[in-house]
Amino acid sequence: MNNPKRFPVRAITLAAAVLASGAAFHAQAAEPAKPMSLQNVMEKLGRDMQAVTGAISREDWPLVARLAPIIAHHPEPPVAERVRIMAWLGKDAGRFRGFDEQVHEAAAAMGEAATRGDGPAVITEFAQVQQSCLACHQTFRKSFQEHFYGPR
Repeated sequence: MNNPKRFPVRAITLAAAVLASGAAFHAQAAEPAKPMSLQNVMEKLGRDMQAVTGAISREDWPLVARLAPIIAHHPEPPVAERVRIMAWLGKDAGRFRGFDEQVHEAAAAMGEAATRGDGPAVITEFAQVQQSCLACHQTFRKSFQEHFYGPR
């Protein structure tokens, strides 16, 4: 038989357990997500692009020629992370890869122009690298950050 005096104790205990688990879940959800390796790749690309900007302003074509292949062949995140990203991208994965290929091609062309000492061509190809980066960022960055890191 149920003891009527025990019911409130059970109800209070159950309610406390539910609230505690909910608070624990909320605390976990509120913690910032661990940065993905892609973030490090993007930060390094940003530093390399800034170095190219400085080299162009000084007409330091040998430095541009050294940096261009580093940009063109930038590291990729680990396989597991790439799989997560590609799964999230779904049908847009090809578009994402296309932007990356545009960066690769323009950076390689920028390096070739720098090797020739062709400043105007370096600037044209640098602009193409920047445009490809910007197009990718405007297409994917906000939704990527919201999906993997939560709303900001």
